[in-house]
Amino acid sequence: MKAIILFAHGSRDPAWAEPLRRMQAAIRALDPTVRVELAFLERLRPTLDEAVDALADAGEIVIVPAFIAAGSHLQRDLPQQAAAALDRHPHLNIRIAPPVGDAPAVIAAIAEYALQQ
Repeated sequence: MKAIILFAHGSRDPAWAEPLRRMQAAIRALDPTVRVELAFLERLRPTLDEAVDALADAGEIVIVPAFIAAGSHLQRDLPQQAAAALDRHPHLNIRIAPPVGDAPAVIAAIAEYALQQ
């Protein structure tokens, strides 16, 4: 069974995560059989460790970075955290997807949004 972790930076303001909760709900609406958790690099919970632990029985986890681009957090921090999660759960298959900002559909949606403003 595949599970998804939407991984984001985090903020001091808990309301900052509301769009991510809406993304989580949208994924669940599209496929109610897929387990979807949020995870944050800093300041908000759950952490990536907590989200992986919650999904440890899934077998396969895809981490989807909710970032526009792959900066140092995605190039360094996320792979280190994913490796640590694999050390704790060696039976898991954990894959890191490209950041959402790299997806052509997301780029097109942002372009369309910008033109409508």
